[in-house]
Amino acid sequence: MKRNGILNRHLAGAVAELGHGDGVLVCDAGMPIPDGPRVVDLAFRAGVPAFAEVLEGLLAELVVEGATAATEVREANQEASDLLDGHFPSLDLVSHERLKELSAGARLVVRTGEARPYANVLLRCGVFF
Repeated sequence: MKRNGILNRHLAGAVAELGHGDGVLVCDAGMPIPDGPRVVDLAFRAGVPAFAEVLEGLLAELVVEGATAATEVREANQEASDLLDGHFPSLDLVSHERLKELSAGARLVVRTGEARPYANVLLRCGVFF
């Protein structure tokens, strides 16, 4: 049994399969999930688990070279906006509609139980060397 880190076997396995340039969408409970990417649905009930909690856990295990979020997060969800700015000083912002289009190219979608709007980010995996 793993001692720490991501304990969910489906998510841990999916993270281990990621490579350089792969996209990972971490999204709230309301984000439409496109056909195609592998999905690990962690949503249990509204707010559980929270977007911030899942993002922090993923960032502890992933090398991320870039991130994209919806411009709308700036006005609709200040907490998520601040969280993203804290982790990604060069955060790319696009419209929510464009983020939904980009998410179709993700390799992995991790759905949280987050119930606040626009708590979504598309991560681009980097390499550790």
